[in-house]
Amino acid sequence: MRHSLPLAPQFYVTAPQPCPYLDGRSERKLFTALQGEGAEKLNNALSRQGFRRSQNVLYRPSCADCMACLSARIRVADFVPTKSQRRVLKRNTDLRRTATSPWATEEQFALFRRYLDTRHADGGMADMDIFEFAAMIEETPVKSRVIEYRESAETPGSMRALIATCLTDVLDDGLSMVYSFYEPERIKDSLGTYLILDHVEIARRVGLPYVYLGYWVPGSRKMGYKANFSALEIYKGGNWIDIGDPASHETETHPLSVDPIAEQVARIQLPDTRGS
Repeated sequence: MRHSLPLAPQFYVTAPQPCPYLDGRSERKLFTALQGEGAEKLNNALSRQGFRRSQNVLYRPSCADCMACLSARIRVADFVPTKSQRRVLKRNTDLRRTATSPWATEEQFALFRRYLDTRHADGGMADMDIFEFAAMIEETPVKSRVIEYRESAETPGSMRALIATCLTDVLDDGLSMVYSFYEPERIKDSLGTYLILDHVEIARRVGLPYVYLGYWVPGSRKMGYKANFSALEIYKGGNWIDIGDPASHETETHPLSVDPIAEQVARIQLPDTRGS
């Protein structure tokens, strides 16, 4: 008997887990599978509605009593770096960028482990092994790239140390920074900020209007840095709006701001995948 995929994606909700961003709260995710010939269109459409990709799944926070996680993106045409961000660019002029297909290497995993052990030893990915790492990088049904940053070589053709890596999806309207990690010993170089700045430059060069940064969480020190970028938009109330004053969004942690799951799903706009 032949089984076919449903015409419309099916949405599910995860069980509550401790929130990694706000103490004393729990998180829950709304998600759907990313598969089949329409995966590219679905990824593009749902990314514009606040979803993120993790391997072959698209998800969006859908917590029972909080809506603090707000998808964020930079308008490339309007972005202007601050003085401190210009200093970050200057400090990292020794790095050289290369973009490759999504293929995991032992060198990437070694850097990934140093990064986690130093920066996120108590995080949800702390126990990830090389096979899980390879799945994170390689299991993608959409157009993805691994962007590596290395020290510039002293002699032509020689290979220098891997300093940073970013798994990046290429959307029809921008670049989505799925996950990045970098050399934890280069603290003063602000490599996390540098990767975002360089992705803005990549998007500018290829004519893509946005760089998607994942979620910004008001009140979270871990995610607060995203508000430091100019021309930042957040997805709120079904629309992309300028972030304005970051403090004005702190009421999103109030339970009355949350709509029922059924209403959230009903408002999702799905692409026409016929003929994909």
